[in-house]
Amino acid sequence: MSTTALTILVAGGAGFVGSHLCETLLQQGHRVICLDSFQTGREENVLPLCNFPTFRLIRHDVARPLVLSEKLDRVYNLASPASPPHYQADPVGTMMTNVVGTLNMLELAERNGARLLQASTSEVYGDPEVHPQQEDYVGHVNCTGPRACYDEGKRAAETLCFDFMRGQRADVRVARIFNTYGPRMRADDGRIVSNMIVQALRGDPMTVYGDGLQTRSFCYVSDLVAGLIALMETAQAPATPVNLGNPEEFEIRELAKMVRDLVPTSSPLVFSALPQDDPKRRRPDISRAREWLGWQPKVLLSEGLPQTVAWFAAEVTPAVPAPLRMSRGVSVG
Repeated sequence: MSTTALTILVAGGAGFVGSHLCETLLQQGHRVICLDSFQTGREENVLPLCNFPTFRLIRHDVARPLVLSEKLDRVYNLASPASPPHYQADPVGTMMTNVVGTLNMLELAERNGARLLQASTSEVYGDPEVHPQQEDYVGHVNCTGPRACYDEGKRAAETLCFDFMRGQRADVRVARIFNTYGPRMRADDGRIVSNMIVQALRGDPMTVYGDGLQTRSFCYVSDLVAGLIALMETAQAPATPVNLGNPEEFEIRELAKMVRDLVPTSSPLVFSALPQDDPKRRRPDISRAREWLGWQPKVLLSEGLPQTVAWFAAEVTPAVPAPLRMSRGVSVG
């Protein structure tokens, strides 16, 4: 990992994962430019970071070209809605964010001679027929379904990244991120961890989709951030995407029981139809991350879930944040 202070752009930096990444990079002594359209990112996520003199916040949509006066060393592209309710709310916008936005970030990295990390997703595997999922599995994706704007948008973004790499236009790394949880998740993001915690805290029925026997693997956000930085800073860019996630697998019913043990509630479990194209099983094979990056998650679900519950307990009645001062990017076109 570089010990030199770098100038780093984090697109989507006010989001759940992006804000934790910005915070860690600032603590490491880097200069961080946080770029966010605030479609799903939140100002309160980055409000404390404004105390760092090396932090700059820009409101900008990555689907529009960006011109910066600073010379960039690193670009992390995390810009995209990442939960089904949010990315399905504007499917065309989601696709353009992932395709046009990724192209804009790649061209920005190319102009600066900067290294770029693309945040891809386990959704590129679709509803997988191979378990656990390895990076060389090409997936089982419905390209015309309601999730396709995100799934196919991320797949197209990966294509762009590797075309830039093969063309020697930019030093690119691609992380396929599996389910991640922790403080700063949105209460309305529709993901299983946040849904169950918020419903339990409010005393509402806890929704379980399908029969609850489908599985997920849950990676705590600090572990994911460590993996992203390790992938960015490895000397040699991997020739393939790299899975980042926790390989410990849980049934959704198990998660519900853990949440109910942490949140005293009489909320009943309510079973609902499984959404179209929702994966039945999901678990990453992280052999490449272990071998190439020396990375593996450290935080067990039994350790990270109580911290997440505690955060949401305060979040369900949040204080009104102070307004932020931010600059705007100089957009062309």
